[in-house]
Amino acid sequence: MSNRIHPSATIDADAVIGNDVTIGAGAIIGPRCTIGDGSVIAARAILEENVRLGREVKVGVGTVLGGLPQDLKFKGEETWVEVGDRTTIREYSTVNRGTSQSFKTTVGTDCFLMTYVHLAHDCHVGNGVIISNGTQLAGHVTIEDKAIISGLCAVHQFGKIGRFSFVGGMSRVNKDVPPYVKAVGNPIKLYGLNSIGLQRNGFTPETIVELKKAYRLFFRGELNIAQALETARAELKMSPEVKAFVDFVDESQRGIVI
Repeated sequence: MSNRIHPSATIDADAVIGNDVTIGAGAIIGPRCTIGDGSVIAARAILEENVRLGREVKVGVGTVLGGLPQDLKFKGEETWVEVGDRTTIREYSTVNRGTSQSFKTTVGTDCFLMTYVHLAHDCHVGNGVIISNGTQLAGHVTIEDKAIISGLCAVHQFGKIGRFSFVGGMSRVNKDVPPYVKAVGNPIKLYGLNSIGLQRNGFTPETIVELKKAYRLFFRGELNIAQALETARAELKMSPEVKAFVDFVDESQRGIVI
């Protein structure tokens, strides 16, 4: 199918536009930008430069992708924004390019970033992630697959949010959130496993039971983290999910929400 490009859109000569792409009124597509087949760029959206969009990506009105990183250490290196297939980024969101730390900011496939979301430089968002309205991610934040972050949250730089976790609205995320759990508040606290989310994503009852054992060992017992790690590896059944949970805690750099 042919592309539908509004005559008022501005497209740089270096940009690469796929097939069946829609570009709305007043949109700006800058140099070294690639837009995959079937994507939709809404009115007044801006791809500043060095942006790669996958197939069937939707970019909302007024959104800005590929802006300069807000980092005083940035010295003009060639860095990128990369967005995976079928991801939606709604109105007035911003995704800044990376710095020399990782050279790119990335968003995976099948994600949904709602209105006014901000991803700072060198953020890395996995597949199937939902980030709700007004949530702000500082630089170097990692969000693993299928995590859900509710509205008006703030995530501290270098923070990490684990897979299949759920962060409640208006939370201040200043430490790492383990996978498979629920967390909310300021200060943020854990509130058990994200059991409903796990059930909806097809986790077996047996897996959920094992994850509950791991959660109780780390966060509802009397052991410190080092002792819990030692006990977990000695006593828990190391399914892939339990191993991911234990490894996440062990590898945390900022400390774990409790």
